Amino acid sequence: MIATPRMSEKAYNSAQSGTYIFNVPMSATKAEVSTSVEADFGVKVVDVRLVVAKGKSIRSSRGKRAQPAIVNRSDKKKAYVRLAEGEKLNLFNEDEAKQEKK
Repeated sequence: MIATPRMSEKAYNSAQSGTYIFNVPMSATKAEVSTSVEADFGVKVVDVRLVVAKGKSIRSSRGKRAQPAIVNRSDKKKAYVRLAEGEKLNLFNEDEAKQEKK
């Protein structure tokens, strides 16, 4: 299973408290996400929470005189993974940014 980290301001802020956000497939379960993150990054996972973001309906035009169509974006599943105390992932290159400032 492929769990890719989300790169956003909310993900960065939650990473400061030890919770990392990943994009996961819709078929993923909590156990699969936990074992995947532990295997890929070599960290101890304490808690996994899954959220399904429903795809929004958007209007699209088929041309100048055609009727507009309504299309649904696909659903997305996110995993909020909390790591054990003292564990950390370097997803946002924080250490490199601190060294460059000095």
